[in-house]
Amino acid sequence: MKTIILLGLLILFLVSVQFASGQTVDEVIDKYIAARGGKEKLNAVKSIYMEGSREMMGAEVTVKITKEQDKLSRTEFEMAGSTGYILVTEKEAWTLIPMRSPTPTKMSDESLPAMQTETDITGPLVNYIAKGHKAELIGKDTLNGNTAYKIKLTTKAGKEINYWIDAATYLLVQSSAKGGGMFGGGRRAGAEGGEPAEVITLYKDYKDVGGVQFPHTIEMKMVGGEGRGGGGTTFDMIEVNKPVDAKLYNHQ
Repeated sequence: MKTIILLGLLILFLVSVQFASGQTVDEVIDKYIAARGGKEKLNAVKSIYMEGSREMMGAEVTVKITKEQDKLSRTEFEMAGSTGYILVTEKEAWTLIPMRSPTPTKMSDESLPAMQTETDITGPLVNYIAKGHKAELIGKDTLNGNTAYKIKLTTKAGKEINYWIDAATYLLVQSSAKGGGMFGGGRRAGAEGGEPAEVITLYKDYKDVGGVQFPHTIEMKMVGGEGRGGGGTTFDMIEVNKPVDAKLYNHQ
């Protein structure tokens, strides 16, 4: 009888631990959403315009980002009199890198679903279940002397993204994923078949814009990568719910 009771208690313990683990990741995400300004404020952002600068190849580059929720992500960068872009829409994705080619290049249909996370202004963590994503709390890490929760998110398209949420402020301080990112990613050195490098993104200098906290400095670096995807961008202008010009959907 004692053995049966102990076995029953063990099963209840294991079930409760599993349940608590599932609740914990949602609790961290809920606190992150609250720290950003709350779900209502975040869901009210239908478009965003960001303008700033970054250093690329020893020169200062003007960066302009326009997004329309679930429809558009267009990143333009002006350098040496030329303008390039990374364009992602509901149907396709294009890039124009003037220093590489004078004409736009269409991205493969296979890579499109993973790139479309860029059109999500609120970010994949917000309403992640409704979006078809899966989230798992991996544990805690120490970043620059501060404790952060590490969450692994697998998007509906199968893309894996790691997020680090500061345990004190509950704001996003770092993310990592293979390839992608604002300016694309390089390739891991020596990788067979051109495997994408891991891109680490740092989020700093949060400020209130329309009741929502947005990072005004975003830094990127590649782990074992070869390419020009690294660097930091500082935004001096962020506007929400600004009308989006239909021409920005055009890749020509």
